[in-house]
Amino acid sequence: MLNSLSGRFLILTTIFVMLAEILIFVPSVARYREDFLLGRLERAQIASLALLADDMIDADLEEELLLNAGVFNVVLRRDEVRQLVLSSPIPGPISTTYDLRDAPASVLIRDAMMQLVETENQMIRVIGSPLRDAGLLIEITMDTNELRAAMLDYGLRILILSAVISIITAGLLFIAVRHLLVKPIKSVVTSMQGYAASPEDSRRIIHPTSNVRELREAEEALQSMQTQLTGALKQKERLAQLGGAVAKVSHDLRNILTTAQLFTDRIEMSEDPAVMRMAPKLVNSIARAVSLCESTLAFGKVEEPSPTLTRFNLAALIGDVFDGERLAIGEHDLSFSEDIPANLIIRADTEQLYRAIANLVRNARQVIVSTGLPGEICVSAREDDDAWIIAVSDTGPGLPTKARDHLFQPFQGGARKGGTGLGLTIAQELIRGHGGTLTLKSTDETGTIFEIRLPLATI
Repeated sequence: MLNSLSGRFLILTTIFVMLAEILIFVPSVARYREDFLLGRLERAQIASLALLADDMIDADLEEELLLNAGVFNVVLRRDEVRQLVLSSPIPGPISTTYDLRDAPASVLIRDAMMQLVETENQMIRVIGSPLRDAGLLIEITMDTNELRAAMLDYGLRILILSAVISIITAGLLFIAVRHLLVKPIKSVVTSMQGYAASPEDSRRIIHPTSNVRELREAEEALQSMQTQLTGALKQKERLAQLGGAVAKVSHDLRNILTTAQLFTDRIEMSEDPAVMRMAPKLVNSIARAVSLCESTLAFGKVEEPSPTLTRFNLAALIGDVFDGERLAIGEHDLSFSEDIPANLIIRADTEQLYRAIANLVRNARQVIVSTGLPGEICVSAREDDDAWIIAVSDTGPGLPTKARDHLFQPFQGGARKGGTGLGLTIAQELIRGHGGTLTLKSTDETGTIFEIRLPLATI
């Protein structure tokens, strides 16, 4: 109970209401004391009227008047000369004089609190203004026993009333908070727990129902987060299934390619000039395919293997890439060009860099071919003080907005209809494995440029 939100709210409400009542109690008691003393002054003034009717009254009547007024002495000053006095023996010395004429609230509150603290009976003198301008002042002498008892009784009744009000107020607020806040929060918590048990189940996603603005905003934010997470988990599951399927296909494809590789070894021995010219390229293509299948089978590490760095001529590698792409364009008007120094030697993993550049060139070729318009793909390279820079540019229509927003994200960054976006993702991962970067330099209706930077430093 005490650890719950509603329980703590109940306790805090009770405490705060009690504090408010205490702040009201202090001036209330001070006002009660003032009214009590003013009442005594009024009764004393009435008693003194008997002396106005007859200058001489007997001692018994005077004592009765003072007893009814609850005082020991009465002094009524009607003018500067004459005073009317009722008196009786005072049991003790006067300890304090209180002047109620124009007394500030702070003084009345201070005197009231001191009156409550003081437990001994005291004799006090009280001065006030007579009612209906019946004189200049009236002064009485009285003890404090009855005054303090009356103040304590009044204060006790005020405290009991405050406690009752606090309990009722806290109870009503407890019910209201429990209905308006605690139950909706518990509903959100229950929904979160149910979703956590099976986050892949879209039926467990929360549906905002609260009428409280802040809680509804929290429910909507939670709904958005759960929707995104469920989508990500489903995509992850599909990727896992796809990975298993690809691994199986790669296993069988590797076996088939291995057999094909044995046949190409025989083809290389042919003396036909055309066969002798095409055989090395066929052998290289099959070797790369076998290597790719083996890498796919090792994909359980969820990362590409570390690159095996060697030094090689970049122009020759780009030539191999272009040769493979030329076979795929058919009769389409698409040209390939390169701007690479003939003696540019770089240090990288040959197969991985081939795959990265081939993916970029293949993406450009597929986009240009899909437009039905002529185009050109160019690969340029240069070396600066700290990196080799390879640029792959094309004259295609540029990347669509969706592809730019989800660049390098698998199954989301495809540049053409039906594309998966895996080519860019694979290329970026391969270049990153070299310690380099793959970035989109520019894209518009005149074409697209991707830039690869490979560090000169030894990896």
